Amino acid sequence: MSDCPTMRAMVVEQPGGPDVLRPRELPRPEPRDGWTLVRVTAFGLNRSELFTRRGLSPVVRFPRVLGIECVGIVESSSDPGLPAGTVVAAAMGGMGRKFDGSYAQYTLLPTAQLMPVISHLPWHVLAAVPESFLTAYGSLAALEARQGHRLLIRAATSSVGMAALSLAAAQGVEVAATTRDPGKTQNLLRHGAEHVVIDQGGGLGKEVRAIWPDGADRVLDLVGGVTVLDSLRLLATGGRVCNSGILSNSWIIPEFEPLEDIPSGATLTTFSSSSVNSGDWARQALQQHLDEIDKGSRQVVIDRVFSLDEVSAAHHHMENNRAVGKVVAVVQHA
Repeated sequence: MSDCPTMRAMVVEQPGGPDVLRPRELPRPEPRDGWTLVRVTAFGLNRSELFTRRGLSPVVRFPRVLGIECVGIVESSSDPGLPAGTVVAAAMGGMGRKFDGSYAQYTLLPTAQLMPVISHLPWHVLAAVPESFLTAYGSLAALEARQGHRLLIRAATSSVGMAALSLAAAQGVEVAATTRDPGKTQNLLRHGAEHVVIDQGGGLGKEVRAIWPDGADRVLDLVGGVTVLDSLRLLATGGRVCNSGILSNSWIIPEFEPLEDIPSGATLTTFSSSSVNSGDWARQALQQHLDEIDKGSRQVVIDRVFSLDEVSAAHHHMENNRAVGKVVAVVQHA
């Protein structure tokens, strides 16, 4: 009988629907140079993980433990700056794609991408922050959004959308938020939206111009693909669109002709959450967000909390577009 310690994980052995996520007992990873073993306490779930689970992420090979972010406690590291017991967060950098991610009791991560944090927040709240808030923060920076701007957030009830709504409202930005579900209107208004636009699947020109006749100064497009050209048409003179998501599941802007489709003087840019592992800005921004949340001056919108064994149910919940804000899983240890 092997003495190798094991761990519980949710494994995708072949691509498919939510039910391909199945609990397994796996060998606990062994730490090695440049990599740190993290005891996972909680993790946020992301729609990109639905994409990966279906087999639509080209770099992913199965079987795979998914999960592109987590919070937890350092179990073992060769880095003296990360002693055992250090609370850390991690996001992207190949997690759950190039190597096994956070849907497990333990995960082995590149030491360089761990972000030590200090926080008194409960694990499920802490886990709702890294990917969503850092993507929202980076997107608003790419938009150069500032007080007095008129910002349209497309797919505002997504976890990144709700984080961007909170951040933009705190900056004095006037926000119009889109949703396909009229029943989510009051939730958006409670969390900082001044206007709510019901997206019925076509262009939003009429609805947005009814609010701002000159158009939006900034558009954060989290749908991507088929909506980007419409977002460009919604801009005021000199406006800016940032595409930071592909909730449409389409990587491509169909029939895109830059000289025709980008208004003169306007800007189309992107923010990729993979950049959270470039430089030290993310660690500083994350700690700042956590401090503000801890003080109560910033909100985290959590939709539901699942257990590790309920991750398949969490994927069903997300695929049915039921969530408003972040879906989180908490990991139990014996």
